[in-house]
Amino acid sequence: MRRRGFTLVELLVASAVGVLLATMAWPSYRGQLLRAGRAEAIEALQRLQLAQERHRETFGRYAGELATVGFAASTPGGRYRIELEPTGAESYQAFAVAREGGPQDGDGACRALSVEVRQGFATIGPDGRCWNR
Repeated sequence: MRRRGFTLVELLVASAVGVLLATMAWPSYRGQLLRAGRAEAIEALQRLQLAQERHRETFGRYAGELATVGFAASTPGGRYRIELEPTGAESYQAFAVAREGGPQDGDGACRALSVEVRQGFATIGPDGRCWNR
């Protein structure tokens, strides 16, 4: 008479295979989470850029502070801190920097995204890969 069911060895092998697959999939999954989280920073920097252009159209120069254009110092989800650095009447730099200990903190080279605008022309940083392009 043959018994039905799994042996302990079979269960251990199946568990080991499951752990191995999860270990291999985790870095890819984490990368996708970080990439998706960057969308929050990109959207905030683009909204800030539009607000700055409206301010320039009205007052003839870019705003020097976030509050002047009615902009918050962090993204809506709280993953990034927004900074504005005026570099002249016709230029500024804006940064979205991942919060310490936050979900985007381990994003490596893309931890801080930036947009530099000089006389209406924008340059993104650190590179297009960080902007999901």
